[in-house]
Amino acid sequence: MAEAFQFILVQCNTHVGDFEGNVALCRAAIEDAQTKFDKPVLVFPELAITGYPPEDLLLRPSIGPRVDSALTSLCESVTHAYVIVGYPRKVDDALYNAAGVIHQGRIVDEYFKWSLPNYQVFDEKRYFTAGSEACVVEIHGTRVGLTVCEDIWNPEPAAAASRAGAQVLVNLNASPFHRNKQAERHAAVRARVLETDLPIVYVNQVGGQDELVFDGGSFVMDSAGDLVMELDRFQPATARVSFPFEPSQPPRIESGELISGFSKDQLAEVWSALVLGVRDYVHKNGFPGVVLGLSGGVDSALTLAIAEAALGADKVQAVMMPFRYTSQMSLDDAAEQAQLLGVKYSVLPIESIYTSFMEVLEDEFAGLAPDTTEENLQARARGVLLMSISNKTGKLVLTTGNKSEIAVGYSTLYGDMAGGFNVLKDVPKTLVFALCWYRNSLGPCIPERVITRPPSAELRPDQKDEDSLPAYEVLDQIIDLYVEQDLSAKEIIARGFDEDDVLRTIRLIDLNEYKRRQAPVGVRLTKRGFGRDRRYPITSRWRAGV
Repeated sequence: MAEAFQFILVQCNTHVGDFEGNVALCRAAIEDAQTKFDKPVLVFPELAITGYPPEDLLLRPSIGPRVDSALTSLCESVTHAYVIVGYPRKVDDALYNAAGVIHQGRIVDEYFKWSLPNYQVFDEKRYFTAGSEACVVEIHGTRVGLTVCEDIWNPEPAAAASRAGAQVLVNLNASPFHRNKQAERHAAVRARVLETDLPIVYVNQVGGQDELVFDGGSFVMDSAGDLVMELDRFQPATARVSFPFEPSQPPRIESGELISGFSKDQLAEVWSALVLGVRDYVHKNGFPGVVLGLSGGVDSALTLAIAEAALGADKVQAVMMPFRYTSQMSLDDAAEQAQLLGVKYSVLPIESIYTSFMEVLEDEFAGLAPDTTEENLQARARGVLLMSISNKTGKLVLTTGNKSEIAVGYSTLYGDMAGGFNVLKDVPKTLVFALCWYRNSLGPCIPERVITRPPSAELRPDQKDEDSLPAYEVLDQIIDLYVEQDLSAKEIIARGFDEDDVLRTIRLIDLNEYKRRQAPVGVRLTKRGFGRDRRYPITSRWRAGV
């Protein structure tokens, strides 16, 4: 006969490859639950033992023994609780993405993930063999069916668990963030609920891992498809819910306020993802802080604001590196923002460095007209200074290029691209402006004229970005249609865009793959961010014509 018990959703921030640390996180939650509750059923995320994604660590010969040792340690802490946790399981020559049920010091059953995603950032078929059998475990008289992440996006794994007699489904996840992802998760889980008439417990990990951000947002949905409860996003959290589930909570009401055409809720979500991505990249890789070039422009201003929010002012250094083309406005605005945020601020002029380079190159450049080479040399002088500070202090250099610039190559290799992490890598310029206004809505941060002045790299007199590029409102739409939606030039032009703008933009995107291949990693916000999502050849005669 079924008894009432507590599901405890553990939305934890694991660290890839840290078996001991990840087990310690799990043990702490288990021991706390076993102290407080008679019948706790703890649910951890997918591959919580290794962290996600472990990538080619899964190909190391030692992966099996390391996982076995970690599981042995974890099992020792489990007495009267039931613990559902994810890990890789080696069986003969096959490796499975497993969810195990631990009780009274041993693994009582295991489920092997059926649906192995192999798109966007996922390549699980490189590592895992797909499972094919449902797993339903009796816990306190209730039959609990297990699924893992991608399984919930496909009908058959849930249907198989239902046919095997499941009365509730548990879904372990390492589901990375992109904009509007939580609504997509709700829709997928609700579809499985309505197909099976079963409630679902959905537990997702949280934290940054290289370019990926996992936003948590774990939730429980009842058999009517209504939310029973939902955990906060972008932070570790643990929540308890009694089974059978009580009536659902009222749905969250989203704000209708708009900032530069984006809803304030959307901007808050993106802001949180960027802050978490920076914080975990810096902390998990052991950097004592960050350093960045603060130009007085909008991109570096936003990067500085995010870094301060992620790490605190004491771990952030901003460096202004003026040249003859740097305006007094830029000098004043950079100093004002640094003072507002309380970060360490340095001014290192590059005039003498640039002059020295030009003197050394005088014979090489003889008879050749000035061009972008001289502009790029300014950026490279700045890159040398920032990387030298990094070398000496151990601080990570944050680059400040946005997605619009990276798409069309409006950046300098070994100059403004020199660094270890690009916060705005997947943030188009129009979203940069909106995020600046959003940050200022929380309190004074970015001087207003930084946002309102025409964007300029200030590498030559009276330079404006839109002298070389279409207006950002146009450029960003073309990039979205070509990069994220894979539309052809002909299809984009048919939507009313100027043919010259489209063909020039697409040509620049295709030609600059070699730059992007050498760019630092950065937070992924879309389904087609530059990096793991989009893998185009550098050497290619492909050209996107009409």
